[in-house]
Amino acid sequence: MKNVAMVLTGFNAPLERKEFEIPALQQGQMLVKIEAAGVCGSDVHMWRGEDPRTPLPIILGHEGVGRVVSIRGNREYVDGRKIETGDLILWNRGMSCGKCYACQVLHEPSLCKNRKVYGINMDCVEQPYLSGCYSQYIILRKHTDIFKVQEGVDPAILVSASCSGATIAHAYDMADLSIGSTVLIQGPGPLGVYATAFAHEIGASEIIVIGGSADRLALCREFGATTVLDRHGLTQEERRQKVFEITGGKGVDLVVEATGAQGTVEEGIKLLRSGGMYLSTGYAQPAGIEKIDFFADVVSKNIKIQGTWVSDTRHTYQAMNLVLKEQEKFSKLISHRFPLEKANEAIQIMASKKAFKAVLMPASDIK
Repeated sequence: MKNVAMVLTGFNAPLERKEFEIPALQQGQMLVKIEAAGVCGSDVHMWRGEDPRTPLPIILGHEGVGRVVSIRGNREYVDGRKIETGDLILWNRGMSCGKCYACQVLHEPSLCKNRKVYGINMDCVEQPYLSGCYSQYIILRKHTDIFKVQEGVDPAILVSASCSGATIAHAYDMADLSIGSTVLIQGPGPLGVYATAFAHEIGASEIIVIGGSADRLALCREFGATTVLDRHGLTQEERRQKVFEITGGKGVDLVVEATGAQGTVEEGIKLLRSGGMYLSTGYAQPAGIEKIDFFADVVSKNIKIQGTWVSDTRHTYQAMNLVLKEQEKFSKLISHRFPLEKANEAIQIMASKKAFKAVLMPASDIK
């Protein structure tokens, strides 16, 4: 049985269509037919060679929803139910070792230095080869955490739950956010939409989003943003004045950075109230140095700065359930769908930012 995958063999070069013989499954492994594969902004950075974790050659794609074809041995979902062939599933994109200091002492599996991630740091040179979602099939390894997806759900709307959604869920896990809080979100992309949706779900009283795309800002409004500020129409000083006007001169309780762009922190940290928190979620790869006056903007205001690195199983679970609760809204994130063999077109349209979210549909006949 053969499998077709789109493979990154050189940075800034087109992905290549390659065939792989599907190997026999080892104990605990699952063969899964990919129904939908998200094309993430991180994939663009990997394609450009900007992520130091990227091995070559690699089948990209860390966001996936698929259907179980075969299982070697018995496997269970995270809730203890038995996994059956034919089930529609979502999975945690990363696997931590469970043995290191981060896993055993800190209980922070997202910090595991041995963490393996589908489509990010697992090449396609060694068996089981199929370790990314830009593929007809993927082989999920023994220690992958699996979630069952109910039939009838559009698989495309769930792919981002395992990345952007899970990252934001992890971020809010560490945040001082409660009913009535004021939140400012920098960036109206997928991370920003999830940040808006989670803040609204938790009960924030004010949700302000700063961005440069009218369409994306409008989408954030649908997810609960109370104010949107166009950075092209307002200067940085005008944005600051507006935020302090909304918050009665105090500044917001929480700022969520969701862009990964240089200079974002320098603006956002000044918009916090004394004792507030700055929550960074967007820097998945190096982006340069931020200039911060630690006395004026951090120490004298007694603020907290919190980074967010990837996510864990419960965060994927939380994001999945948020999407399932608002399926119609989250369907609006999907701006483009492509067949597998148009993965290069999908990468390019994400790189150009003409797509909000592109999804590959390997099991469909979309042209």
